[in-house]
Amino acid sequence: MKSHQLHQLLIAAAGALFFLPFLGGVHLFDWDEINFAEVAREMIASGDYMRVQIDYEPFWEKPPFFFWLQVLSMKLFGVGEYAARFPNAICGILTLVFLYRVGRKLWDERMGLLWAGAYFGSILPHLYFKSGIIDPWFNLFIFSSLYHWILFHWKRNHVAGISLDKSARYYLIISGLMMGMAMLTKGPTAFLVFTLIGGVYWVWYRLAKLVSIWEVFLFGVLAALPSMMWYGVEVVRQGPGFLVDFVLYLIRLASTEDAGHGGFPGYHVVVLLVGCFPISIFAIGAMLPFKESHPHHRDLRQWMLIMVGVVVVLFSLVQSKIVHYSSLAYFPLTYLGARIWYGLIESKHQPSRWMMISFWVIGSLFAAACLLLPILGSQPETLLPYVQDPNVQEILKHPVSWGEMDFLPGLLWVVLLVVTQFFFARKQHVKAIGTLVVGIGLLISVTLIFFIQRIEGYSQEAAIAFFEEKGKEDAYLISFGYKTYAQLFYGRKSFDPDNPKTWQTAAGALMNEELDKDLYVVTKIHKADQLKEVFPQMVEIGRDRGFVFFKKEKVKIEGVD
Repeated sequence: MKSHQLHQLLIAAAGALFFLPFLGGVHLFDWDEINFAEVAREMIASGDYMRVQIDYEPFWEKPPFFFWLQVLSMKLFGVGEYAARFPNAICGILTLVFLYRVGRKLWDERMGLLWAGAYFGSILPHLYFKSGIIDPWFNLFIFSSLYHWILFHWKRNHVAGISLDKSARYYLIISGLMMGMAMLTKGPTAFLVFTLIGGVYWVWYRLAKLVSIWEVFLFGVLAALPSMMWYGVEVVRQGPGFLVDFVLYLIRLASTEDAGHGGFPGYHVVVLLVGCFPISIFAIGAMLPFKESHPHHRDLRQWMLIMVGVVVVLFSLVQSKIVHYSSLAYFPLTYLGARIWYGLIESKHQPSRWMMISFWVIGSLFAAACLLLPILGSQPETLLPYVQDPNVQEILKHPVSWGEMDFLPGLLWVVLLVVTQFFFARKQHVKAIGTLVVGIGLLISVTLIFFIQRIEGYSQEAAIAFFEEKGKEDAYLISFGYKTYAQLFYGRKSFDPDNPKTWQTAAGALMNEELDKDLYVVTKIHKADQLKEVFPQMVEIGRDRGFVFFKKEKVKIEGVD
């Protein structure tokens, strides 16, 4: 076996080892994880795999590709958390191998290993492969499209320094098809981002003729092919109205703080700096001026800088601020950081002082958070005087068991920082980088094992447990005063097209009517009095961790059980 084949096998094995276990160890989280898993579950329940639906009504916000992957996973593993997250674990393995291959092709074996390691050993990039959200596949398709477009550009314009054995048209075709898959995964936002990146690059080079009209047309046709597998069929089935609804959804995301997801203008800068630790610290070094020896390396760096800039600026302008909106920037950030690692190993110089100071500052924040969480969790009464939200107050009153072993993640963070500093100080950069990559991967796994179930215990567990329990009955389950998809997925809601009440999920639609089945309603404690006032026929049956549970019994017909 050749060395690059062995490296790919080892990278895939490491990805499988870290991404596949424990995916079902905790419930799916509202909203996105439960939302997307519910779409897949309803595809299976309804038998309609072309229609994207939620609560058995059209859901225009997302195309179906990721849901198809979840459907296949649920067919394999059954409907549940593991199946919902399994597609992204596979995406993680493929992404690491892909980055190794790209790094090796554009640089050498070392750069391939460093780039894959940088992605694996950064917090949010690693963590997203353990989730059930769409973005890992969406980002992989976009980046693959951009990468092949760059190869097409280099081949077409005879960029020196790299040997490309395929024709320019071949790279253009792959780029277009990958863009089509991205749009089939999450919609035309992919094309917008790609166009902005290419447009900025074009302007940067003073509007030079980098591509012909014919090539742009061919790219557009190829990009349309995969997505038309679904968009075209749906237009025939339902008319063009769903496209209008989808466009309106994108406008709402851009112009309003949709669903309360607001934030300050520099939100995504902070997310990338802290969330992509530690590689984000080193990536900043590659953003400062320095010389590259080969023309294609200089050009590649320019593409990566533009990519980061476009993603940050675009999603800073969008009013809705959600962590994963800027996740496409993980690819260029990890490349830029890996480039600095490559230079450190090659030159045997120590990292800049500002790098190590930043490394310690951000690393210490994670260590402190992991050490403080067990202390505050075991003594929640110390927080109560400072908490005004009645819902949070009730949550903190609920006892969650914390023990001495829960300090382990925080202590491991300290050990990681110290050992890494030790190796960097002695110019043993390979050991320092290896410690970071493996250490971050282990820390994420350990932290999730120790903390994630307890964190869920403070947040959504009480409501989900209630929906799971009552979902075993033939009853209506709804929420009041807050948005959730848990009653659908964990209540395993079925659909009866002959009973209109099965899709009347608005609170008043069921609470004001005579019912053929019992109705259970979940609300939060600060909304409980409002519910009692508006719907006095509802009877409170329990409270748990900030949630209040109500019931309305079905109409009993005399002589019928």
